[in-house]
Order: sequence, then C-alpha cells, then structure tokens
Amino acid sequence: MLLRFTKMHGLGNDFIVLDLITQRFNLQASHIKQLADRHFGIGCDQLLVVELPTQPDVDFRYRIFNGDGNEVEQCGNGARCFAKFVRDKKLTGKNKIRVETNTGIIELSMTDDRQVRVNMGKPELSPALIPFDAPARDNSYALEVDGQHYDIGAVSMGNPHAVMVVDNVQTAAVATLGPAIESHPRFPQRVNAGFMQVLNRKEINLRVYERGAGETLACGSGACAAVVSGQLNGLLDQRVIVNLPGGALTIEWRGEGHPVMMTGPASTVFEGQIII
Repeated sequence: MLLRFTKMHGLGNDFIVLDLITQRFNLQASHIKQLADRHFGIGCDQLLVVELPTQPDVDFRYRIFNGDGNEVEQCGNGARCFAKFVRDKKLTGKNKIRVETNTGIIELSMTDDRQVRVNMGKPELSPALIPFDAPARDNSYALEVDGQHYDIGAVSMGNPHAVMVVDNVQTAAVATLGPAIESHPRFPQRVNAGFMQVLNRKEINLRVYERGAGETLACGSGACAAVVSGQLNGLLDQRVIVNLPGGALTIEWRGEGHPVMMTGPASTVFEGQIII
C-alpha cells in the first residue's frame, strides 16, 4: 500500500505524521518500526497519528508511537506539530483546537507569531498515578541506581518523568544514567529521564533521555515536568525558558491546581509517499 506521510520536527525532536482521516491504514508495530528506522525507513523519534475523535466535544484524536512500536500517552513537541499539521492540511480552520489523547483532552492554539501554545493539563504528582513506587508523595525522592543514590522529582504530564538536578547538562551522564533510570523497577511503566541545570529562577538547560527513543534534541513534556519539579523544590519561578539541545521552549505553571502551558515552534520538513 502507498502511504502518505509528513516529516516534521519540534526543536529537532522529529516525527512522522500520518493523516488517518483522509486515508485508511491498519497500523501495526512492525510498520512503525519500519517507518522510524533511520537507515531503512524514513526515520523519526516518534510517529504521530491524526484520527477522528471518539468524543463529541473534541476536534481530533492524537496518538503517539515510539520508534520501538509502543504507543505512549503524551508528547508535547508532537502536539505542536499536530496543531500545525491539521491547520496546514486544512483539516480544520480553527486557531484553537481540542485534542483527545490517551490520558485526556489537551488544547492547542496557534499564536500570532506562528508559535504553538499547548495546554498540557495539570501535572500528576501522586506516586500511584505517575506511576512511581513510593510510600507517599514528596517533592524529591531518593533513587538508587547502580549502588549510587540520586535525588529526583517524579511528575506525570500524561507520561511519567523523573527529573534530576545536575551541575552541568553538558557533562551529565545522560548516556549511562538515562537508560538506567528509564528502566528502573520503581517506575513500572518505565520513565523519561530529565537532567536539569538551573541557570537562574527564570531559565534552565535540559537534556532528556526518552522512554523507548533514547536522548532526543527536545522533549516538550519533559520541559513541563522539569519546570514543575523545579517550582515544587523552590528553584524556579512561574515562567521559565527551557533550553534544550534543539532550541528553547517557554513553560508557564501557576502552581498546583493549574495546567502547564507550553509555547514553542513546529516545522514541516518534507512530505512524501512510501510503500508499506
């Protein structure tokens, strides 16, 4: 079958976007692995799927798959690309859309300067719902990795995140600690591991080792989780610039009971067709 696709990225976090509203395809894990392969396929960090909603009060259904074929709950950079895609393809004429994900409804808005603002919803901090194995909620948890103890914050932004404060993201042991934290037994659904360097109360540097994808150039939900964790630990203000390897995002959180707002760019790289 000939499948139409669009290649996009949000700050270098790259995606294959499939419109499964105007074309039909029975997507399997083997197809996702084939498409995501950077040598034998198109190549991407995640594959995004646009579908008709299953609920009457939303505009689209948004599904996310890692390159290993597993479906995940949330992707902030992907959400921005999703908003640009449905507008560019004239699937909607709205500047603000409501989108159904596996963990709830998110709202996406196009700004006047062609940035995309995403209401990422309220962060989940209860260990049982992250999910994270801990007896009670805390702002910081001790995590043992390979015989060493590290302090982490644990936050769900629709997907689980562990956030560690480091002196310098350039020298942080992302390549070794990242996969060890990702598969730590205290995170039963695995976890995205964030390494945060606090520059001041309004700006951080961040690297993220993503579940099922490895380190990416940017992680939107990881940026949100880092700012939430930083605020809870008294390190950050309500509006923070997050510098990722692929570029910067603006994250705003007014505290518990409020949603996290993310603003950043989305770019189309190319379009094509591939035989599956």
